[in-house]
Amino acid sequence: MAIDFTFKIGGEAGQGLQSIGYVLSKAFAKGGLYIFVNQDYESRIRGGHTFVQVRARDEPVYTLSEDVNMLIALNNETIDLHKDELVKGGAIIFDGEKNPVKTADQYYSIPLEKLALEKGGSRIMINTVATGAAMGMLNYNFELLVEVLAEEFGRKGKDVVESNVNATKAGYDYARDNCRGRYGFTIRPIGSSKRMFLNGDEAIATGAIVAGCKFMAGYPMTPTSPILEFFASKAKEYNLVFIQSEDELAAMNMVVGAGYVGVRAMTATSGDGFALMIEGLGQAGMTETPIVAVEGQRPGPAVGLPTRTAQSDLLYIIRAGNDEFPRAVFTPGTIEDAFWLTTKAFNIAEKYQIPVIILIDQHLADSYRTVDRFDLSKVKVER
Repeated sequence: MAIDFTFKIGGEAGQGLQSIGYVLSKAFAKGGLYIFVNQDYESRIRGGHTFVQVRARDEPVYTLSEDVNMLIALNNETIDLHKDELVKGGAIIFDGEKNPVKTADQYYSIPLEKLALEKGGSRIMINTVATGAAMGMLNYNFELLVEVLAEEFGRKGKDVVESNVNATKAGYDYARDNCRGRYGFTIRPIGSSKRMFLNGDEAIATGAIVAGCKFMAGYPMTPTSPILEFFASKAKEYNLVFIQSEDELAAMNMVVGAGYVGVRAMTATSGDGFALMIEGLGQAGMTETPIVAVEGQRPGPAVGLPTRTAQSDLLYIIRAGNDEFPRAVFTPGTIEDAFWLTTKAFNIAEKYQIPVIILIDQHLADSYRTVDRFDLSKVKVER
């Protein structure tokens, strides 16, 4: 039977929704399934409503599905907002001891907080218990979950890994023992896989490093901040230089300076951040300096809506700056495009001594997908 299963995990910002989505995704990917993950979040650190949607298939997947098979609700608002998206025979996992009791067939009450306190020692383990419960409902391979938890939390020490495994096992066992009787859907691994699991931002940052980019300066702006974070995290390993500048003007000027002395350099920002970079962009055009800039689109003028997606900046990017100067604009549509066009961007910038702009949107920047490993033997660094 073909596998096409969608989870939606909802709650408040700060409840660990991304952790649930990440662990579920990695566990399924290890079992040979193809994954697509979409995140919907607000511009706030705590509170509000946010959700992560994970789609798992037995063949390549490139987008999300409107049909939800399992809703993991960490608060009652998630149930109210998303219960009607559930397919027939779907399941809603919720904490019946904390929320009003639901009696319909699709509701599966699991004492998430109680198990988190008993087995994990803290309320912050609620998301971990919920992850285990979802996998227990599906009778998925628990050992793959343990592998992912060890990879995710290993840097924090053995005790943290053990606490997370215990909390996950508690949720897994409770759901399997108490809910499997009336929920018959099962997902099993279809093989092993070494596919990568990354989003558009990470693909661009990886492409830049492979292309020989040695300098990056930027001021954090959603949705391209992960490019800066990824590059900075690899600085020591690959002998890179990253500077978090005081603003976008400084970032662009630093990149132009690096490019002028022969260093492959890049910056990344959003539409409103790019507005502050335009004078520096013109300077690169005037001095025939090769640079690469990434612009992540989001809707609205000025600051706009930082955590939503848009594709409205193409003409703005093509015409940015006073008078005229040559430039190239790349618009990747997939994670694979994001990697390969970034490697090409540096070659084009250097060959023609021009600025190159990579134009993406928030959806591509933030969405995760399993992709085959890039064949680095096909990367050409033309200097």
